[in-house]
Amino acid sequence: MKYGSLILEKKEYVYLKRILNVSGYAGDFEVQNSLQKLSEELREAQIVDHENMPSDIIRFNSKATLIFENGLEKTLQLVTPTDRDVSKNKISILAPMGAALIGYAEGDTLIWDFPGGRHHLKIAQVNQEEITEVLNLII
Repeated sequence: MKYGSLILEKKEYVYLKRILNVSGYAGDFEVQNSLQKLSEELREAQIVDHENMPSDIIRFNSKATLIFENGLEKTLQLVTPTDRDVSKNKISILAPMGAALIGYAEGDTLIWDFPGGRHHLKIAQVNQEEITEVLNLII
């Protein structure tokens, strides 16, 4: 990991903890495992103020270009559960891929258990989109 641990913006961290508590890790076995792993990673995460947030961290509304171990490249946007839209490559933070990506940085590689098995991913690029709507939910 580029920064040694996950990095989350303070208000997004609070929101994420809330939705994880409300979700009760609902879903199938793989979803439950992904959310449990995310909860464990959050214990060691660096929580920073908005103005100190590195621009290369995957956070709410970030677009991340991923390279899978088979060479497939895909760009996904990490969103709140209500904004998910798979047809537009918008994935929920509560989906296994969303849980895997939050808090990681451009250049990081990670190994995660997905419904289709264990995958190695490299985060090739991170672009930030507007996040005010998420922050407004929290305030």
